[in-house]
Order: sequence, then C-alpha cells, then structure tokens
Amino acid sequence: MRVDNAPVPKVARVYLRVSTDAQDLERQESIIEAARSVGYYVAGVYREKASGARPDRPELLRMLSDLQSGEVVIAEKIDRISRLPLVDAERLVAAIRAKGARLAVPGVVDLSELAAEATGVAKIVLESVQDMLLKLALQMARDDYEDRRERQRQGIELAKGAGKYRGRRADPKRRAQVIALRRSGHSINKTAELVGCSPSQVKRIWAIEVSQSEAVRMGAFREDALTEADAMVAADQEGAKV
Repeated sequence: MRVDNAPVPKVARVYLRVSTDAQDLERQESIIEAARSVGYYVAGVYREKASGARPDRPELLRMLSDLQSGEVVIAEKIDRISRLPLVDAERLVAAIRAKGARLAVPGVVDLSELAAEATGVAKIVLESVQDMLLKLALQMARDDYEDRRERQRQGIELAKGAGKYRGRRADPKRRAQVIALRRSGHSINKTAELVGCSPSQVKRIWAIEVSQSEAVRMGAFREDALTEADAMVAADQEGAKV
C-alpha cells in the first residue's frame, strides 16, 4: 500500500550504443551503476550495435515501446541516441516525449524539473531554452557524423589514388550467413535482422555474390566479377526493391 506523499521512484531506461560489431560497449556500462547511485531504478538496459544514423535500430525501437510515463532515458552522450538528420532526430525526441518520458544526457542541460515547477512566462521560457539546447546538441551530433564521413571519403580517395585502397575486410562468417539466408528466400531486411548487420551490408554482400555466381556460370574468372565499388552502386539500386 502506497503512503501519501511518499517519494515517487525515479525510473530509468539506459541505452548503450556502438556503431559496429567490432566495437565494445563495456566503456558505457558504467552509466548503469552511475544511474543507480543517484537513486534511479533501472527498468531496462538496451545494448545496440548499429549506426546512430539509422532510425530503425531494433533496441532503440524496443526501448521506445517499453517506455512508460515519467521515465527517463539515459545515455552516455547525445550521439549514442542519435546521429540522425535534425528533422529525424527531433522526431525521435518527440516519440520519447509522447510517452511522457524525457532524456537525461551528459552535456545537455536538463531544465525539465525547473520547467515543471514553473508557471506562465517562466515555464514557456524554460521549455524554449531546453528545446534550443537539445536541438543544438542533436545538430552537433549529426555534424560530427557528416564530418567523419567526409574525412573517410577523402581518405579513401587518397588511398585509391596511391593504389593502396583495398576496401573493407571481409567477414567470412557473416558473408556465408547472408548468402545462405538470401538463397533460402529471406528478404534483405529480414536477413539483416537475423545476421545482425545493416540492410546496406546485406545488399553489398549479395550484389557481389550474384555477380560472382553469374561470372562462374558464364565461364569467366571470379576476379572479373563485381568490384566493391560496383557493389555499392548495385546495393543502392537494389534499395528500391526492399
């Protein structure tokens, strides 16, 4: 039986994310105990290995589904939650708020409690400042993502010019899984879900495999089949069929 005026428990859901399977979530695990140490009950921990520029991350969507009113979403940094374009990032934040929850991320000043206690013009000002700070943080996370992509592109171009670029290292196990699932009739999105990679990776692997199979059938050398760069183009073209 709940006693009147008893403190309402603080409930958090912790979201941990890295971009690739090769990266480790261990560094971020400390925020779970940090949340507990300041009085939060941690209702769920969501561990994701996917790009923050993807809106369809399974664990993110599961967290959104699990969220209850009054809960707090905690992450190590704002870019763990989103590296999406600003419009999509704001849509994600709106989805969190629509559940009656809020974000608590280091580096983003949280004025929600002050705003909740304020009235009139003060409340409007505090909420506007909070939105502005959050929007700024989301845009900075996206800008950093795009800067990294551009530097990577420039590095690849330089390496290609010097004859040193060989593309990404292949993962034989993942490649075999993708090929097996696609050959058994699974869609690109379902294959990506089962293997634990992005749909674009599935498209790239499958585009190369289809080309190599065709090369063998036609009596050509496998080396004459689709290159990594060609596969990227083919993957983009196949995207419309997903």
